[in-house]
Amino acid sequence: MQPPLIVTLLLDEAAQQRFDRLRAAHFPPERNWLAAHVTLFHALPGEHRAAVGRELAAVAARSRFAVAVTGVRFLGRGVALDLSAPELTTLRAGLADAFDPWLTPQDRQWSRPHVTVQNKVAPDTARALHAELAASFVPQTVTARGLGLWRYLGGPWAAEAEFPFRPGQDT
Repeated sequence: MQPPLIVTLLLDEAAQQRFDRLRAAHFPPERNWLAAHVTLFHALPGEHRAAVGRELAAVAARSRFAVAVTGVRFLGRGVALDLSAPELTTLRAGLADAFDPWLTPQDRQWSRPHVTVQNKVAPDTARALHAELAASFVPQTVTARGLGLWRYLGGPWAAEAEFPFRPGQDT
């Protein structure tokens, strides 16, 4: 059995750097093995790598699109930045249909898209960061630049492939 596959939305470089800085500053360092990310699927079967890759390549044959960063969410033991984009909702739903036989309960119940900047901390620590980030939050727009495919290695992830969207945004 091969390690599971993870699918993420890739964001523009400036947004990625901002989110990585937030994550580096607030995620427990002993658990921070990953760059900031937007997970679309957590555990697709690794033995279906070729089929998953073909589907991601087909879906990626589209233009980049805008993603709104809409707010700060308290996770109980962490904090995330909420994202919103109709294109992302449609894209993810289409992939869910294609991957339906392989979806875990977690992937069937996909929640609102987000970037986790803190997790697995004491609730009081998370509440304090949530208050701090919420007080200074300014909505912004970032760009979805493609899809990422990863292998889950029991904590860290190994990059498998990137599926870039075409430059330019859909109107």
